[in-house]
Amino acid sequence: MSTSVWALLCAVSTLLGFILPRRRQASPRHSGEDGLPDETTFATLHVAALAAPSLRAGLTRDSARKAIRHLRTLLGTSAIAVTDADGVLAWDGEADCHRDHAPEHARTVLSSGRSRVVTGGALTCGTPGCAIRAAAIVPLTVDGRVVGALAAYDAEVGPALVRTVTEVARWVSCQLELAELDSSRQRAMEAETRALRAQISPHFIYNSLTTIASFVRTDPERARELLMDFADFTRYAFRRERDFTTLADELHCVDRYLLLERARFGERLRFTVRVAPEVLSVPVPFLCLQPLVENAIKHGMAATGGSGEVRVLAWDAGREAHVTVEDDGLGMDPERARLLLDSSRQERGEGGIGLANVDVRLRHIYGKDYGLVVETALGAGTTVRLRLPKSPRRK
Repeated sequence: MSTSVWALLCAVSTLLGFILPRRRQASPRHSGEDGLPDETTFATLHVAALAAPSLRAGLTRDSARKAIRHLRTLLGTSAIAVTDADGVLAWDGEADCHRDHAPEHARTVLSSGRSRVVTGGALTCGTPGCAIRAAAIVPLTVDGRVVGALAAYDAEVGPALVRTVTEVARWVSCQLELAELDSSRQRAMEAETRALRAQISPHFIYNSLTTIASFVRTDPERARELLMDFADFTRYAFRRERDFTTLADELHCVDRYLLLERARFGERLRFTVRVAPEVLSVPVPFLCLQPLVENAIKHGMAATGGSGEVRVLAWDAGREAHVTVEDDGLGMDPERARLLLDSSRQERGEGGIGLANVDVRLRHIYGKDYGLVVETALGAGTTVRLRLPKSPRRK
């Protein structure tokens, strides 16, 4: 279990410990004869669940506005505010006259990272009948950094309320930290996709255009067809990235790539693509197959003096689609295959990034059991296998 998830569970547990006694004072129905959790427990968990999705978007004005009503329900105070360094992100409750003063109340908390209780003249607003007399303000943190503050306003602030606001703020901070992890993961995935694009070798682009140019005079129609294939391939490879595409789209990209390579190598390159129709609509990570085919051509044909066959096979396997990319080259030592999947070598700039990048992305998306499997031996060719769940559920 990750540190963030453990911290979240601890925060929720402690949050319930402080909030439930406060609520039970106002509700006589706090236990059942069968010993099962009471309605207040379920209500608290439900409210927390309603606030969580918004907070998982990070600390923004929109997320604060969507979550603040639920946070006030958890605290049960007259009003609450969520602030950041630029001011109030959201306010909910009575005494809106204190809204403009909330940034001033939170300034010390944001700079020191320590909670504070505000009373007396600092809360004088001059509004007749205003019941607000005190506020408890607690920092919101992400990875040790203060990113905002949660302020609870009420007629009085005692130790119990301070502890409750502290635990709610801790729970909110955990949600924000999970949002940061999600964002970091998304940035990593986008960086990996950009790396895959960068791996589309300038030599491949140069060779493709040179091959097309060679047909311009001798076979203009063939040159035109290849130019359209090249445009189709690059349009797909360099489009705005998405987490998923379909296996049909990915195979179309592979087909364009193979046609361009076939124009370059001629009859020396043979390829077969066999796909079961029922798996064409399966969602797959963007650019997960082309690097494997490129690797098969690069290593398979180079080992056989510039000729060989590449086979791409995809079939239905119940809840998964199974795909293999095979070449009939001389194969390689299994230790070398292991190094090709070593992402640390990629980070050090050693060797190519295609196989390692795809392997890491599959494990990030589906879990550690869904990485690439490379089967090879000297003199036996190479087969790369991957399993793709039909539902793009992340691990």
